[in-house]
Amino acid sequence: MRVIIEDDYQQMSKKAALLVASQVRLKSDSVLGLATGSTPLGMYDELIKMYERAEIDFSQVTTFNLDEYYQLSPKNPRSYSYYMQDNFFDHVNLHLHNTHIPNGMAEDIEKE
Repeated sequence: MRVIIEDDYQQMSKKAALLVASQVRLKSDSVLGLATGSTPLGMYDELIKMYERAEIDFSQVTTFNLDEYYQLSPKNPRSYSYYMQDNFFDHVNLHLHNTHIPNGMAEDIEKE
């Protein structure tokens, strides 16, 4: 494992965004595992800025998130689906059919 230490949250967010951007530029159909919570918000902001400056294209990227709250609709502001839409997906050219978040409303949660 490679550990990278930065001086502060802003620098860490920029470095993380640069690493993701480098991967996507290297392989346009990359598969990314994405996180929720407060830590990746700065990285998402940086990636959005790169997209707005036409420095990165997410059109062929596929994403996966591992978590969702059970019995919480994706439209609920507390859900991880909503979080990802609000903080990243709605601001870049990711195709929603290429984003994968567990369905917390699934009838068979074990199968989900």
